[in-house]
Formats: sequence, C-alpha cells, structure tokens
Amino acid sequence: MSFLPPKEQLALLKRGVADLVSEEDLMKKLERSYKNNAPLRIKAGFDPTRPDLHFGHTVLMNKMKQFQDLGHQVIFLVGDFTARIGDPTGKNETRPPLTPEEIAVNAKTYVAQAFKILDEKKTELAWNATWFNAMSPADFIRLSSQYTVARMLERDDFSKRYKSGTPIALHEFLYPLVQGYDSVALKADLELGGTDQLFNLLVGRDLQRVYGQEAQVVMTMPILEGLDGVQKMSKSLDNYIGVDENPRDMFGKTMRVSDELMMRYYELLTDVPVGELEKMKADLKSGALHPRTAKVRLGEMMVARFHGADAGRAAVEEFDRIFVNKGLPDEMPEFRAPVAKFAGEVDVASLLKEYDLVASTSDARRLLQSNSVEIDGAKVTAVKHKFDFKAGSSVVLKVGKKKFARLHID
Repeated sequence: MSFLPPKEQLALLKRGVADLVSEEDLMKKLERSYKNNAPLRIKAGFDPTRPDLHFGHTVLMNKMKQFQDLGHQVIFLVGDFTARIGDPTGKNETRPPLTPEEIAVNAKTYVAQAFKILDEKKTELAWNATWFNAMSPADFIRLSSQYTVARMLERDDFSKRYKSGTPIALHEFLYPLVQGYDSVALKADLELGGTDQLFNLLVGRDLQRVYGQEAQVVMTMPILEGLDGVQKMSKSLDNYIGVDENPRDMFGKTMRVSDELMMRYYELLTDVPVGELEKMKADLKSGALHPRTAKVRLGEMMVARFHGADAGRAAVEEFDRIFVNKGLPDEMPEFRAPVAKFAGEVDVASLLKEYDLVASTSDARRLLQSNSVEIDGAKVTAVKHKFDFKAGSSVVLKVGKKKFARLHID
C-alpha cells in the first residue's frame, strides 16, 4: 500500500468529525501504518432495520470511503444479529426486534446501496451473526460480566428512562456489549458511528482491552437533519432523501433543503474542499452567490453520485425548464397519488380541493371557468378532464398566480 504522510491523512480525516477518541491514538496508529505499509482496519456497523438507505446513512459511508481512498481496509459490518435485539439508542421505549426474514431482506438492499459509495472490491463485508450464533449461553454470561449496570446507566437514554420510570428490558443492556464485541471479533483499529453511538463505541474500546487487544480509536460523525430541518433524517418521519430514489425525486428533494441547512449538507455529503466551502458561505452572506444556485449545484452533485454525471446534468436542465423558465417556486407542497386515481375522467374541482389549493369545489369551478388553473403547464377549464398521467411521473398543479403543488404519480 502507498499512503499519504500521517499528518496529511489526519488533516483529511478530521473533516466534519464530531468526536475523536483520541487524536493522539489515531496519530500513533497512522504513523505505525505508514511505517509498516499496512492498512488500518476501519469498522462501521449498520443494522438492517429498514430496507433502504438514505442520505443520513451516507455521512458515515463518505468517511469510510475517505479511509478507503487513503488505502485503509474498510469493514462494512451488517448487524444481522444486533438487529434481532433492537438498538435502544435514542429511544424512550423498547424497540421491537425484527424477524430473521425481515433482516435478511433489508440487509440485501443495504449492501447493494452501500456499494454505490464504497468500492466493493476493496470493502470487507462482515455479518455479526457469524460469531454470535457460535457463542454458547456461557459465553454470553462471560461477556455480560464485563460491564456493570451502573456503567450502563451512564448512557444518557438509559439514564433518562430509568429516572422517569420507563421500562428498560434486560436484553437492551446487551446491545452495547454486543456492538462492542464486534470490534474484538474484527480486531478493529478504528470504529465509526453517529454521535448518538458514542457510548457503544467506547464500550468497544473497553472490551478490546479486556480481550488483550489494543483499544480502537472512536470517531463519530454528526447526525444529519432531515428535510424538516429539525429531526434527524428518518424514513419513518418522511423527511428523508433515499439513496435509491429516482434522479428527479432526489434532485427535487434536495432543492427543498432550507437555505440555512444547505451548507451542512455540503459539508457532510460532499467532498468540496474546506476552503471552497468557506468562500461559498461568505458569498451567500454577501449576496454574491444566490442560495438557489448553490442548491442546484448540490442537487446535481448528489444525483451524479448515485445516478451518474449525465443524470445530474439532466436533472438541472429539467429544473431550469420547469421551474426557472416557467417562473415556478423552488419549494411547494408535494403529494403522492396512485396512477389508478387518474383512470378515465377526473373531477378537477375535487382534485384541487383534496390538495388544499382551493377553499371549496365551487371556488375551484369558478377558477376553472376563469382560466386560472394549470396542470403541468397546460390550462384546464373543464371540471371533468381526462389525464394521461403515467406511473413514475410528477406534475405541477397551479391555481391562480401563487398556489402550487407537485403531485407524484405512483
């Protein structure tokens, strides 16, 4: 392997990092790796609790790719055993475990989507059921003896639940131990996780010492906020941008990111150099750079990453054609509807009322008669209208001069 000098590696790897335990330990490992021309083992675990990955997951994967590009061995750990326990991190109640069948289906799509970012040929794929299924009850008892209840209650979410009287199931205490033991099994030099995983990652350091290994370095990345700008990105909150979404939806959702949150997305999801990001921030503040221009660039970069450069350019061209050239707003309410809804003639007045574009169906009829309704740029005047909408398409509804909605056809 051929590496950059350790100080240069450290400077690159620290970008965007929230916690580093510790920088001194990482520097020592990088120096030894450089001297011996031997890659470090970089671990990150993902429990396949849902079938799809979103941009929030890719914050960790981008850092994994950075380690990979620097010549280190990245380990993508599928938590097919830990998913059976259910990660209690940040939860105020016990999370129901998944069935093996659900885990297997989710894991398959996780891995396929992860390789849109990571180099498959250079990635070590591991499944933690491999070693845990081989453990006996006595082995688990020995593992459980390595940590006390008092230490577990130092974890913020456990502490809050205990103080509030919210039940904590015994198996939830196993989760940090099981995640920590993964680092022992994989002989990890460094483990990556979100800031909400800090306690679990530190357990890994402790367990490695117990099992006679050098303690791993712990590196956490910030949690990416979703499109609402408040909650962390989550499919269950419907504030996410999926890795597998089509280019149009991926670009459109990126354009919905608030101006205030946009630069955070740049920092955590792109490899734009720090100096260039600082200039963008200054230009946005001074007005030299329009937020829309910066957001279009971000959208193109994200589409290009997951669908190719041609798809990125096409998304920008479509945006210019639909929104810029027709004077449509960057942001508008978005709705989904089954394609069957548009079979035959559709009651346009009821449609507009359903999506809150009019106060009443009688109001809608009046606007239709006055040529004030457009659907995908075409004037609609009849109350009953036959549409030729296809599944996978999206259209813009416009009422008057200021009311818009985007309708996605499934």
